[in-house]
Amino acid sequence: MAARTTAMAPSEVSRALAAATEVASELGLQVEDTTVLQHANRLTVRLTPYDVLARVAAPVRRNEEVAAFELEIAQHLEAADAPIAVLDPRAEPLVYKRNGFVITYWTYYEPLTEDETTPTEYALALQRLHAAMRPLDVAAPHFTDRVDEAQSIVEDRSRSPNLDAPDRALLTNTLRTLRRAILDRGAPEQLLHGEPHPGNLLRTATGPRFIDFETCCTGPVEFDIAHAPDEVADHYPDVDPLQLRDCRLLSKAMVASWRADRDDIFPNGSEMRDELLAEIRAAFDHYAIDVDR
Repeated sequence: MAARTTAMAPSEVSRALAAATEVASELGLQVEDTTVLQHANRLTVRLTPYDVLARVAAPVRRNEEVAAFELEIAQHLEAADAPIAVLDPRAEPLVYKRNGFVITYWTYYEPLTEDETTPTEYALALQRLHAAMRPLDVAAPHFTDRVDEAQSIVEDRSRSPNLDAPDRALLTNTLRTLRRAILDRGAPEQLLHGEPHPGNLLRTATGPRFIDFETCCTGPVEFDIAHAPDEVADHYPDVDPLQLRDCRLLSKAMVASWRADRDDIFPNGSEMRDELLAEIRAAFDHYAIDVDR
């Protein structure tokens, strides 16, 4: 379940591709073709014939900061041999600026299509990632900052005009109640991926590799585990079941909030929002969680 999704304007896409290609050429990579793999607020582009992935965004201050943050995290994790998609070794680990865009260059991994990552493989990769992240001393937001972002969408009717009163109340109270419950347990916290869902885990010839570190934050490991398929938790040691339950519900409430954003372009976003709201209500009834709905 992805976070809030907005799109780069169509008129900017060709310019963004040209910028990525020009910088790559200056790095000694003569690009023959480009393939857009993801079109959102940033473009993710494969540059052929090289195994290079360019991430391109408009150079607003936040995008520059996010790109620099991802580079810092990736360099630390690569040094620790974490299971991640690494930066391209032919480019200096910099945020490149060209023609109104910021660009970073990563290694492209051909995804394996046969079989799926098993829960055991998924859990082991997530454990390795967490082990590499645990000692890192980097400035990162707290998971509650992400909760606050979701809350701001729900509380602003102009940003979420299609939420009816019961759904708005449900999300408002869920975000507030579960945020407090998770914090009150006083669990150990560390640097996390933030959204290690299956869409951010590549199955490659060299094993599972996590991508997309713009969502990194600090918090209990259950906040990360909550984004993985349910079976993964069975293979991750020492998980607090109540903490995991609340993190899963909190994650659903956050995603439902992002899908309620008027500018969100996630495919079938309104259907996903309604499904998540129904799941939250059913879980509250099943577990008898006390929250005003």
